[in-house]
Amino acid sequence: MKIFLTDAEATRSLGIILGQYLSANSVILLEGDLGAGKTTLVQGLGEGLGITEPIVSPTFTLINEYTTGRLPLYHLDLYRLEPQEIAALNLETYWEGFEVAPGIVAIEWADRMSYQPHSYLSLHLSHEEQGNRQVEITCHNFVINAEIMALFKHYLDS
Repeated sequence: MKIFLTDAEATRSLGIILGQYLSANSVILLEGDLGAGKTTLVQGLGEGLGITEPIVSPTFTLINEYTTGRLPLYHLDLYRLEPQEIAALNLETYWEGFEVAPGIVAIEWADRMSYQPHSYLSLHLSHEEQGNRQVEITCHNFVINAEIMALFKHYLDS
C-alpha cells in the first residue's frame, strides 16, 4: 500500500497514528534515502505513544530507548554500521522482548540488516516532486488492526 504525504507534518502524523494503535512487540523497519522522513516518522511514533522527551536520531548512539510512554520505544539507526557489526548487536533481544520490556522497535536503515524478525511492518519512505513524500507500507507476517487500516484508508482517500 502506498500513501502520499504532503510534508513532514503528514509524515509525523502517520507516526502518531502508528504509536497510538500498534501493540507491544511490533517491529517497524524503515528504509529510504537521507532526509526521506525516517526520524520524523519515529518522532511521531513516540508522540503517539505519549513519550514527552525529545526523540532524536540515534545515528551515533545506535540505540535510543524511551520507556515513559504507553509502551517502550526502541529506536535504532544502522546507518554507520557494517553487516558484521549489526549481527553483533543481537537485535533480536529487542523484538523478542525477553531481555527488555516488550515495546515497539523502529529500525532506521533496516536494509543493512542481514536478518529480519519473523513479523514486521516495512516502511519505505521516498521523496517526490515539490517536497512531497511517499511511504510504501508492506506487512510481513504482520496483522494491521482495523483501526489502523481505517486511518490508512483515510490517508489514501484524502
